[in-house]
Amino acid sequence: MRDTYWDEAAATFDEEADHGLRDPAVRAAWDARLRTWLPGRPSRVLDLGCGTGSLSELAVEHGHTVTAIDRSEPMVRLAGAKLAGGTTTLAVGDAAHPPVRAQAFDVLLVRHVLWALPDPQAVLSRWAALVRPGGRLILVEGRWGESAPTGIAATELRAMLSSLPDIPPAAIRHDDLTDDPALWGRPVRDERYALVARTTTA
Repeated sequence: MRDTYWDEAAATFDEEADHGLRDPAVRAAWDARLRTWLPGRPSRVLDLGCGTGSLSELAVEHGHTVTAIDRSEPMVRLAGAKLAGGTTTLAVGDAAHPPVRAQAFDVLLVRHVLWALPDPQAVLSRWAALVRPGGRLILVEGRWGESAPTGIAATELRAMLSSLPDIPPAAIRHDDLTDDPALWGRPVRDERYALVARTTTA
């Protein structure tokens, strides 16, 4: 049976400050971060679990060509309206098993998705295979909640990335996002971060 949680959440998804990026200050904060994570030249970006396409929209504004995938059809429809006219391909699909070719992208961009997938180590291995040699994975994750936290700690995700043969430990950059309230529209106290991992060249 289809999981309808995200289908039902689609209509109000963008009401969260970091989802819809409707507040100019929040949008500017994510825009500034993406500029440091994405390549400076036009690149092919795969946005998995794209939701309503807010990060995809920013990437397109930076000159990149984006393939955006989400398992929720309502999310993809909303993303399509947001991204109309841009250099974007949209598809309904499973982020854990993306319907795309290996080594077809310069960048894999994923925000708040990996923690919810079964066997994240296997998923990371599949994701790394989608990026060309010398490309990068941008993983925005966290460990949310103070009394009963859920998610993936940065140390855990770094260890998983380091175990992949094409990602040297020294090629993993850690950006702490907890102390940047502009990203979330409010101060936060739990662990939020991005890991940007470069793959080895051929």
